[in-house]
Amino acid sequence: MRSDAAISVKNLTKTYRIFGHPGDRIKQALTLGRMRFHREFTAVKDVTFEIKKGATVGIIGRNGSGKSTLLQLICGILTPTAGTVKVNGRICALLELGAGFNPEFTGSENIYFQGALMGLSKDEMDSRFDGIVKFADIGAFIDQPVRTYSSGMFVRLAFAVATSVDAEVILIDEAMAVGDLAFQSRCFSRIHQLKSKGVTFLLVSHSMAQILNNADSALLMDRGSILMHAEDVKSVVAAYEAAVRNTSGAAISEPEIVGTGAQTNAISRTQLGADAVKQTRQDLHENRFGTFEAIITKVAFLQNKSESLYLCPGTETVVRFHIESSGALSDVVLGISIRLPGTGDLWGDNNLLAEHPLTLHPGRNTIEYVFDLPVSNGEYLVYCGLAAFEFGNRIEIDQRWPVEQITVASDRVQIGHIYAPVTVRVAA
Repeated sequence: MRSDAAISVKNLTKTYRIFGHPGDRIKQALTLGRMRFHREFTAVKDVTFEIKKGATVGIIGRNGSGKSTLLQLICGILTPTAGTVKVNGRICALLELGAGFNPEFTGSENIYFQGALMGLSKDEMDSRFDGIVKFADIGAFIDQPVRTYSSGMFVRLAFAVATSVDAEVILIDEAMAVGDLAFQSRCFSRIHQLKSKGVTFLLVSHSMAQILNNADSALLMDRGSILMHAEDVKSVVAAYEAAVRNTSGAAISEPEIVGTGAQTNAISRTQLGADAVKQTRQDLHENRFGTFEAIITKVAFLQNKSESLYLCPGTETVVRFHIESSGALSDVVLGISIRLPGTGDLWGDNNLLAEHPLTLHPGRNTIEYVFDLPVSNGEYLVYCGLAAFEFGNRIEIDQRWPVEQITVASDRVQIGHIYAPVTVRVAA
């Protein structure tokens, strides 16, 4: 194991014995292994990789691909059938809900319990306690048994503890999926802070946005094996989404067409992919990814029937999406959000939330969103994305982060970035 490596995994395998009946275990023992009454299932198969200190690695793959088993092997919860795992430094894991916490202990007691497991003294935990409680933000429930917590409350406490006990390697397995957006934003802000201090992260997530925004490299697993491991995170995400589509074998039907614009002959996916590369906004440092079965070629803003990137707050605004599709795509999700550089979304919406199904037909499509511009004076980045869902998996078709920059200006000065001017009334 190299000195600059945080984790070294070599030829790691985990195989389970699956017995068809409880009595088969006794039969197996009585025959001293000369007869088999079980079948074997290999959850992790001959996996080898190394992760440098201070890196954040995203692990992706379909359900049952071996991601969670791999994390449990790395942190020592499971014993490997074959191969080795070496970890350089103190390790902490956020795995399935409840792991490592005593449900009968209160939140406060579990904080000290976790600290003791990590080798920290009571004095050391005393100095961290207030910070943990503040970050978890669960109020008076900190003195209630953990078994009374909601999944969101538990994750808040578990993440606050895991990132406060001086761990050098932190494993996170879908733990933040149950948290609200504000808490997720705080979590990733803390991850970036710890990363700058040299902490290593392994992040398992089905959110490709989380992987793309936070991982330095990505690892794609399928049926217990590593299919791909690369620093080009977008290429790994694209390979995952292609694999999901190829294995689902689902044909995409063409129901009612929604939108306007002249229909043309379908354009090949290869051509759309090449066009997406050409149209990527280098001036905005755009991060663009997806399967490119369809691409968003342009996003235009209109106020008072005039197209402009200089807009007035609180005014009816039309966002016109120009989309080209290689074929008929049903039940797509088209989203848009507005944000300040370096921050999360100030506002966002999509047709799914608006309860309006969308279908793309082969060729050119035009779709319009109409709303009153909800942000006040300033310069903003516009993000948009096209996606679909197949068998519970989200498939990113064309994500453009960001696609445009707008300037909002008005004589009406306000505090903050949300445009909601007050009307003053004096009661008689």
